[in-house]
Amino acid sequence: MYAVIKTGGKQHRVSEGDVLKVEKLEGRKGDTVVFEEVLLVTKEDQTRVGTPVVQGAKVVGEIVHQGKGPKIIIFKKKRRKGFLKKTGHRQPLTEVRIKEISL
Repeated sequence: MYAVIKTGGKQHRVSEGDVLKVEKLEGRKGDTVVFEEVLLVTKEDQTRVGTPVVQGAKVVGEIVHQGKGPKIIIFKKKRRKGFLKKTGHRQPLTEVRIKEISL
């Protein structure tokens, strides 16, 4: 059984027991998170596709870790003008373990 959920402007395919990194969610380690924007649910031979979401479906997860992603370097240069600009970014991420998928 798996589901496709939408969170943080992205879509993720999840199964029970999966650990995934999503954009920062409010909460502490051990808190429960409920994803109600479920776009697709597949259980054995049945597949339910939402328009745009599946009514009554939800995915329950538990926050495992709050952290940051890898550093991304942004470098800009204009040749022959002496313009150089270097900045960095680390996206805050939340690791979530999927506990339950329900219809």
